[in-house]
Amino acid sequence: MKPERCLQTASIFFYYINILNSTLINPMKTYFAILLIFSSLLGGISCQETYTPKPRGYFRVEFPKKEYRTFDSIYPFRFDLPVYAKVLPDNEKGADADWLNIVYPTFNARIHMSYKPIKGNFADFEEDTRKLAYKHTVKADAIDEKIWNNEKQKVYGILYDIRGNTASSIQFYLTDSTQHFLRGALYFNLKPNKDSIAPSLEFIRSDIDRMIESFQWK
Repeated sequence: MKPERCLQTASIFFYYINILNSTLINPMKTYFAILLIFSSLLGGISCQETYTPKPRGYFRVEFPKKEYRTFDSIYPFRFDLPVYAKVLPDNEKGADADWLNIVYPTFNARIHMSYKPIKGNFADFEEDTRKLAYKHTVKADAIDEKIWNNEKQKVYGILYDIRGNTASSIQFYLTDSTQHFLRGALYFNLKPNKDSIAPSLEFIRSDIDRMIESFQWK
């Protein structure tokens, strides 16, 4: 109810209090006055504003300035790495020596990268990567493919942009088709929610593009 109506109700309430005080000697009038006061109280309750639930919100993420450095270590490749990310070896059971994780502490995310040398099994690696990307079809809204072809550096591959509430939002592979094969997958360490991770996903997506564009085999 509007504030003006609330003021009117309060005025009516005090008006009938005065009536009650002046008519206590008459039982019928007293009873009538009490009924009017009770009605006024009910009207006053309706003066409270109607509560409207606020839409669900998410924590604001402060994005760092885009800066890169060349990552060139013991691995058989090099690329541009964001200064706000760090590279850690993959120490999980079953991991190979050339597997690593690019960790984003600010976004609670990581890009898992697994490297394998090609020994006549390129087609198998490529098919396994495609299957791993499309296993998310059940929960994905769509899966878009982007082909990479850097003839100068002999870096070829496909990036799978997986849209929806899926465990991995971006997957890709890079290869020279004869000696090297690298698979990458982006994971957020939280329950999948495309709305909450959307800003962070777009931010990291540009880093992945930069990494692929600068990628070189040793």
